[in-house]
Amino acid sequence: MNQAKEASLWTLYDELIQGIPADYPVDEAIQGKHWTMVRSGKRVGLAMTLAIETRPACLPDSCRGMALKELAMAAKSWNFLEASLGVAAINAYWSDPEHAPVALSMQGNGDDAFTVYRNQVAGKKVAVIGHFYRLEQILGGICQLSILEKRPVSGDYPDSACEFLLPLQDYVFATGVTLTNKTLPRLLELSRHTGLILAGPSVPLAPSLFRWGVRDLQGFVVTDPDLCRAIVNGENQSAFIFDTGKRVGLTPEMVSHP
Repeated sequence: MNQAKEASLWTLYDELIQGIPADYPVDEAIQGKHWTMVRSGKRVGLAMTLAIETRPACLPDSCRGMALKELAMAAKSWNFLEASLGVAAINAYWSDPEHAPVALSMQGNGDDAFTVYRNQVAGKKVAVIGHFYRLEQILGGICQLSILEKRPVSGDYPDSACEFLLPLQDYVFATGVTLTNKTLPRLLELSRHTGLILAGPSVPLAPSLFRWGVRDLQGFVVTDPDLCRAIVNGENQSAFIFDTGKRVGLTPEMVSHP
């Protein structure tokens, strides 16, 4: 890959990072078995924890006191445990409920992405990157559903099938983890004919993503940092991460017509 091509692939990440003010500090950065949490003041960002450290670590043992923007740069790391922190830092800014488009999206009913799209995808070809909770119960039987996974189980396609399947779909959904593992740019290219719907707590509610072919951001806003912290730390095992806030959806129309 030539240097110009490599640089262009990082532009999506650079836009997310550059939009973060330089003076926001990191007050907390916590990594649990399943989730990573970064807090800056009242702003809280989540990302699924990818505990893959085949590349050397570059971040300090404690990220507290770093600039949020500096920690967000770790989203570009090939050490995926550090990249999880970087994506959570990005989300701490972009998924802040004080942003006008995000505040508008919080007026919705808080349904998950597949419930929101259930009627629209009926009878259509639908590909989903990643195994989502209750996915088969919501969409199974009403559409031609293909699930692609890095660790496939019975009935799934391996993730390499995306090259063959995605250009044939009517709807494509992907988890925000694709931002952490760096597969998002290619998935956007493969689904450019229909647009990609990003879903889950790892999704930044950043309008810049619409320019890259994202048609809908079905993300999550944390409104209870204390409960979120307890879940991430493993101190509260009876609650779920979705108990800590609200599922929200952000579309290009909501940004252009706030």
